[in-house]
Amino acid sequence: MVSSTQTFLYGEEELSCNIALSIATGSVRGKLSDTARKRVRSSQLVVENIVEKGEAVYGINTGFGPLCSTNISKEETRVLQTNILKSHSVGVGKPIKSELAKLMLILKIHALARGYSGIAEETLDRILWHIENDVIPIVPSQGSVGASGDLAPLAHLFLPLIGFGQVYYEGTSIKTGELFRITGLKPLELGPKEGLALINGTQFNTAHAIKVLDKFHNCLTHADIIGAMMVEGLQGSIKPFYSELHGLRPFKGNIHVAERVKLLLKGSEIMENHIDCERVQDPYSLRCIPQVHGASRNTWLHLKELVQIELNAVTDNPIIINEELTISGGNFHGQPLAMALDYACLAASELGNISDRRIYLALEGNSPGVPKLLMEDTGINSGYMILQYTTAALASENKGLCFPSSADSIPTSMGQEDHVSMGSIGARKALRVLGNLEKILAIELLTATQAFEYRKPLKSGILLDEVHKEVRKKVAFAKKDRVFSDDIEQGIELVKNQTIIKRIKEVCKKEHLSLETTYSEEFENY
Repeated sequence: MVSSTQTFLYGEEELSCNIALSIATGSVRGKLSDTARKRVRSSQLVVENIVEKGEAVYGINTGFGPLCSTNISKEETRVLQTNILKSHSVGVGKPIKSELAKLMLILKIHALARGYSGIAEETLDRILWHIENDVIPIVPSQGSVGASGDLAPLAHLFLPLIGFGQVYYEGTSIKTGELFRITGLKPLELGPKEGLALINGTQFNTAHAIKVLDKFHNCLTHADIIGAMMVEGLQGSIKPFYSELHGLRPFKGNIHVAERVKLLLKGSEIMENHIDCERVQDPYSLRCIPQVHGASRNTWLHLKELVQIELNAVTDNPIIINEELTISGGNFHGQPLAMALDYACLAASELGNISDRRIYLALEGNSPGVPKLLMEDTGINSGYMILQYTTAALASENKGLCFPSSADSIPTSMGQEDHVSMGSIGARKALRVLGNLEKILAIELLTATQAFEYRKPLKSGILLDEVHKEVRKKVAFAKKDRVFSDDIEQGIELVKNQTIIKRIKEVCKKEHLSLETTYSEEFENY
């Protein structure tokens, strides 16, 4: 846990997604403790002694990859480390967002500060300078195959240490040479193994996984709230959310979603109004919300558990245990997260899939009191019909993105690296799917709010009633056609900014209510 002074000790304390994000936003400060510095110096000394003895150790005084059998002289070991950053900087494509690159720096310094990498203390201090001054290297998005570490993106991340590459400085992209001129910094001279320690690791993959968890969590929470709104608007049954049902199939995610939706619907006049109606059962998109949303919740939980391990792991190569033991292993291989990120990609897509089905259901006009296309005067007006075209397109795009990247492997490094994870591709893809999901949920939010209007003068429960009011501050009830893309953009901002989630929390605090469930701690903390 972070101390009360909001300081995190790299290499010493347990890093979490929330702490990493807080360091990236500046609300928590990361620092190197004396203990970590001592371990770092000790590890560097081991590497220097290996060089002095002349014993062949991979990456310290040998070439890399297929050149591992090529011995490097003591005099050339420093040149080798600079050359590896240059030669591996082969990334292409649009740069990743600066927040992701900053997360990469945070994750890397935490791993190096564990004291198993032979890195120099001065190098860590320079990385720390970049983080604290928000001078973030520019990193291309493509080029990593997710094994032997995220080589290309990490090489670009650390080019500025030796005077090359570009950085974001005060909101502008500038070359590192210009940064040095402005700040008076000088390029570092990397010692033995330092270059390899910098570019070996899973920090590109893991930084993306942190953002996947963050965005996915937001979407899961919105999906439950909006799903409850749709159950109410279409006067679905409350019984599929009873604990008596889910106790017979006790998946954590299912129970959490069922309890959450039931609490959101508590006190709803709309739900009470049809408690004795003749409808036997609802379509699956309403009735199976706990099972479908719950399965995606379980996927999120699985990814969270794996990311927590990876955040505090040492993933470069070779690992310096002590002077007698250095291990050239495979901790840099991205497979553990690659497969889980593909799983998360599928789970996010499914949330959008069922959301689109509920939107379609709302347009059919089969729920008493709710007009077809969610508008009374249709014919001259198309109502909400075409909004579902957009969610259908987005849902289809997401389905096409669900092919698992980790199912592919193309050998690299002249066969030395003959199995790779492609985790970086899956990670970027998962974020793209989540971006589409935010848009789908925004449109469902608009349609659920529109359906609710036809239930007046009946009132919703206190929580969902406040959600409706919050939406209406941005998007008015639609009596006739208008440019709905404007409404959609407002809906997307509501989802991204967590406006309705924040409002629910405010009401809960004011009214002394709780949305805590049996598994809240597991699903709300990351």
